Amino acid sequence: MKIKDMSRRARVTAGGAALAAVAAAAFGTVSANAAAPAAVPAAAAKPAATTTSTHLTVDAATEAARAALDAAEKENQRITVAVVDRNGNTIVTLRGDGAGPQSYESAVRKAYTAVSWNAPTSELAERLKSAPNLKDIPGTLFLGGGVPVTAKNAPVAGVGVAGAPSGDLDEKFARAGALAIGNGR
Repeated sequence: MKIKDMSRRARVTAGGAALAAVAAAAFGTVSANAAAPAAVPAAAAKPAATTTSTHLTVDAATEAARAALDAAEKENQRITVAVVDRNGNTIVTLRGDGAGPQSYESAVRKAYTAVSWNAPTSELAERLKSAPNLKDIPGTLFLGGGVPVTAKNAPVAGVGVAGAPSGDLDEKFARAGALAIGNGR
């Protein structure tokens, strides 16, 4: 059948169908090209900047906290122990029976201070003599009782203890916690 022999209505319908088929094919090609990102030559690609870090597990943090609390209880001391991660976020806190209300925040701040400087807080308290403004850093507490936990010489956590009659005892119990997970710094 020739186009001239078709009715006007049939010619419009056939032309519309042909136009729709061409449009659909073109749209599919554009959509496929838009969905696929342009390839970057291997020589021009720069590797993404990434880093890997080591983190203390919740189980290890709990083990450290329990060991510190047990060491204090053996000496009839009422303490709170906190374990923070590398970024100073609290992983676990255990408040022993009879521990004072101030011991919770003090333990967290000691743990945070120890991991922030990768040093026991008793050593950091000595640094205050030459740099007294250190104590103005928010969230820190420069009293004995905090120790860092390291892996491959990098800090991964801090253990803080508060509530015993002296910073020396607090630090002794914090060290017991760190030792329980294989870090005796």
